[in-house]
Amino acid sequence: MLRSTFTPILMAFPSKAKKPRNYLNTIITAITNPPQPVRQNASMENMLLQQHTPTSAYVHLPFCRKRCHYCDFPIVALGSSSPYGDDDPRIINYIDFLCREIKATSIPSEYKSPLETVFFGGGTPSLVPPRLVSLVMETLDAKFGVCSDAEISIEMDPGTFDAKKMKDLMKLGVNRVSLGVQAFQEELLRSCGRAHGVQEIHEAIDIVGSCGVKNWSVDLISSLPHQKPHMWEQSLSLTIQATPTHVSVYDLQVEQDTKFASLYTAGEFPLPSENQAADFYRMASEMLRDAGYEHYEISSYCKNGYQCKHNYTYWINKPFYAFGLGSTSYLNGLRFSRPRKLKDYMGYVQSLENGLVNCSEDSKVDAQDIAMDIVMLSLRTARGLDLKSFGKAFGSLTILSLCEVYKPHIESGHVVCLDEQRREISPEEFSSLLSEGNKINEVLAYIRLSDPDGFLLSNELISLAFNVLAP
Repeated sequence: MLRSTFTPILMAFPSKAKKPRNYLNTIITAITNPPQPVRQNASMENMLLQQHTPTSAYVHLPFCRKRCHYCDFPIVALGSSSPYGDDDPRIINYIDFLCREIKATSIPSEYKSPLETVFFGGGTPSLVPPRLVSLVMETLDAKFGVCSDAEISIEMDPGTFDAKKMKDLMKLGVNRVSLGVQAFQEELLRSCGRAHGVQEIHEAIDIVGSCGVKNWSVDLISSLPHQKPHMWEQSLSLTIQATPTHVSVYDLQVEQDTKFASLYTAGEFPLPSENQAADFYRMASEMLRDAGYEHYEISSYCKNGYQCKHNYTYWINKPFYAFGLGSTSYLNGLRFSRPRKLKDYMGYVQSLENGLVNCSEDSKVDAQDIAMDIVMLSLRTARGLDLKSFGKAFGSLTILSLCEVYKPHIESGHVVCLDEQRREISPEEFSSLLSEGNKINEVLAYIRLSDPDGFLLSNELISLAFNVLAP
């Protein structure tokens, strides 16, 4: 799968050169006559101009009790117990710099548009006292404005909040919770270095329910060390029983410079094999869809009407602000990453205040990068790639080249073609349209990956598109 991990997209945007995980023994057909590379044109420039007003903001709150064994995020470990209570100077100082960054961010007047989504990620944002979260919200509102019906999400870990903290956060406007469960087995939680246990998971679920949080998500991780199919089935069953409106299912990736990297090799015992990892993914897709969840993105499932609006900003490649340690914003087609080390981040904020930071310095919007981002992100979703708008921006010949390279995978059922009414086009009809040249541009409106087998080959299939767009 294409980096279906728990790394937020804004912190580590998936690498286009990253070697794919080979879940199935698939032979990728070589492109014998590569097309000309995508070039920037007026349509692409207009597309960027039309979407240049961000209405989403990611805010990184990096504090954790300790670093989990799989984690390579930029965090600040506070320890299992703090002598400061709600007055930890490390948190207070960071929030001060975070608010200063927001205030110092230069926003052209035409960008002034109220925020429709705010996402507090981490780290463990629920370790931050609500009064300090309130300071950040007030700063965002003063800078950009925040819509009265904005989706305000916060990541929370079991054992880090009680009913009072939950209600205090709700009073600030928080209306969506992402609960970092990861697993329902004590042995798996311990092997991951998680700071909570199963009892704390059940207590957290009860708190969320009793406080009346209607929109909440459970995060789970598959392919953990020593994880067996019955364990994964149990975690999925208990999640479904808890009736969250959203579930995120992430496949473990062993990242460099983590404790797991020093202990394990991907695909080797005690980690599941690649085929076992694929079976975990299929099990999640089947069980969650049978329970009434829509599989709307490669790692994301929701009840009707409960897609994460903030994350969907990423999948449709819309611009967004980002603030805080290690976060990456996306403005005017350019991604800008903040320092991952706390001291460097504080220096960055001071430079920003002094007018010494240019987020687009020595950067130029590259048509190939934009095209590849759109393809990669769109094919992660059930909606798929909108070929009509993509063709307007990057040319009808590019669409034809994509169709040619995907032809064997359409025949195998890993890639699905749809018309403008979302009617599925059969492989036979597709072949007939393709043989008529421009006819396919008239009829074909979307391509998407099949669920689950197409999603499992997303790395390989997206790599084929990259070869078309940037041969």
